[in-house]
Amino acid sequence: MPQQDTSEIKEKIIFVLKQRGPSLPVHIAKGTGLSILFASAFLSELLSERKIKMSHMKVGSSPIYYISGQEAQLENFAHYLNNKEKETFTLLQNKKILRDSEQHPAVRVALRSIKDFAMPFKKEEKIFWRYYLTPENQLEIQQPKLKTEVTKTLNIFEKPKSPEVKKSKSVERKTKKTSKNDKFFNKVKSFLSAKSTEILDIESFSKNELVLRIKKDDQEEILIAYNKKRINEEDILKAHRKISGKYSGYKILCLGEPLKRTKNIINAIKDLREIDKMSEDK
Repeated sequence: MPQQDTSEIKEKIIFVLKQRGPSLPVHIAKGTGLSILFASAFLSELLSERKIKMSHMKVGSSPIYYISGQEAQLENFAHYLNNKEKETFTLLQNKKILRDSEQHPAVRVALRSIKDFAMPFKKEEKIFWRYYLTPENQLEIQQPKLKTEVTKTLNIFEKPKSPEVKKSKSVERKTKKTSKNDKFFNKVKSFLSAKSTEILDIESFSKNELVLRIKKDDQEEILIAYNKKRINEEDILKAHRKISGKYSGYKILCLGEPLKRTKNIINAIKDLREIDKMSEDK
């Protein structure tokens, strides 16, 4: 394709974005007459050239593309977030600022997922979140006690290269624990996304166990994910006790295969119809 044509196509894509606002590749393809494949390729080039931006959230498997200054219009896609993320989005939108340590674990996880709308910053070694449309110079107006100077977006998952002040052991342990929890959740989320499974809600969340209400093919289920390579009978019994009386069934996810002994027990139980009791001879 001639260079001139390439430049013209890119200009046309930017024009479509200016007219439509944040858009999916399918919208760009329709607005430019390109196939989705070619539209996606040109969008990737424009992104690498820093002429457009790309959202963190996705609609299906597609990100949202937009140009600088259109950030406020990303709200139009907030309904594509899962239930807990939508609740957290609304909470942050109303409150403007949230202190991380005061939130429910499920909310803390969601705040780390809605990166387009939740901007983290630190004040006195405490993590806060501001709604992305709340200007930094209004933080003191929203929360006078903060009086914080936010010079750049905080990457809470990035380890400091050369900290000026040595952290206490308790702070280090807490930081490592938070990072590990987030890594585990993101791994589970990516796994489910690849299988076209939607996370409806987070029932509970810890460093070793994640209980989710999920949906696939219009079927709602409970998923219990263990942050370990091997599960045993006790893990299965624990999962059963956790959902007993609340849900009719559940799935288990772990980082590896179950122990062979555990597999044999599961297979044996599948074939078991009944355990009866005979009366003892007198």
